Amino acid sequence: MAIIQADPHKERIDKIITRWLKRHLQRLGAEVNLNQLNSLVEDKDMLAENLENWAQQERQVGIQEGEKLGIEKTARNLLKLGVLSDEQIAEATGLALDEVAKLRTEGKR
Repeated sequence: MAIIQADPHKERIDKIITRWLKRHLQRLGAEVNLNQLNSLVEDKDMLAENLENWAQQERQVGIQEGEKLGIEKTARNLLKLGVLSDEQIAEATGLALDEVAKLRTEGKR
C-alpha cells in the first residue's frame, strides 16, 4: 500500500492492481465477494477479511479431503486383510457400501 500511495500515478496503479487481483482470485475459484472492492488502498480491510474467510474455507476443504483419503486408505487396508465383509468395512469406516465395493474392485486391478 505504501508503494502505491507514494507513486505519483497512485490512482491508476491502484485501479490496475485491484482489477488484476480480482480477476486472479476469480480464476483461482476464490469464493469471496469482491464486487464492492474498488481500491486496494481504500478497501484493504474488506479485502483482508474476505481473503481470510476464503483461506479458512480452503483449509476446511483440505481437512475434509484429507480425512476422506485416510478413511479410504483404512478401508483398502481392511480389504487387503480379507477378514471383513464389505458391510463390516462400511460400518467401521463410515463409507457407503457402494464406495467399499468400488475400492474392492479397484484393488483387484
